[in-house]
Amino acid sequence: MNKHIWNKVVPAGGKWSGAVKKGNLIRFTALEEGANLSVLLFNLKETDERYNMPDTLKAQHTAHLTTGHVLMSDNGRAMASIIEDDLGWHDTISGYSTRVETDKKYGKTTFQEQRNEWYRSGEENFMMELVRNGLGNRDLVPNVNLFSKVFCDEQGDMNFEVNHCAKGTSVTLRTEMDLLVVISNTPNRLDSKETFPSVPVEIEVLSADEVQEDDYCLNYRPENRRAFENTWEYNQLLGI
Repeated sequence: MNKHIWNKVVPAGGKWSGAVKKGNLIRFTALEEGANLSVLLFNLKETDERYNMPDTLKAQHTAHLTTGHVLMSDNGRAMASIIEDDLGWHDTISGYSTRVETDKKYGKTTFQEQRNEWYRSGEENFMMELVRNGLGNRDLVPNVNLFSKVFCDEQGDMNFEVNHCAKGTSVTLRTEMDLLVVISNTPNRLDSKETFPSVPVEIEVLSADEVQEDDYCLNYRPENRRAFENTWEYNQLLGI
């Protein structure tokens, strides 16, 4: 039985950042259909180490993430593993929304005029949370968009899959090292909806079981095992 530790609902347009220790589960649940949750991961103790999209995809021969995949850092370490997934596809390639894109797509809004009803962008949300944690613009790197499916056609164009995320679907990450998690609950850049989506997402943190030798993520590919071994060595040397 996984012990419940903490939970929070991130409203549409909302943001959050926080420390999550290794050996925990982070479960994200879409409370309405059509969610998109943009996520960045950093090593809590050494924030220069962060999720690396190119290495993660190259090592696992994929362009999207689902059960079995490991989110790897730019130091070749396993940061988090996807142990449960209702959707089978999470976007890694379309990035986060910007102020210019948001204004053009949904209409210009400002906090001064609309207060908390103004339309936030992923870039602004990320920047506010990064600064809050002693980071900045240089730390804006390619992110993961949970709940979204974006694929490339034969012409090389990126396409957003409408109706990919149903209400109540969830994805669960297991933390393999102490993490700083940064989240923006803002629309996918390629979402075709013309009105700003309003999809709250629940975050739950629970205790995780120890990684066993037959663990699916550990054995998904040889590169995954090497990433785990790099993390285990790092944690051991720090006494974590």
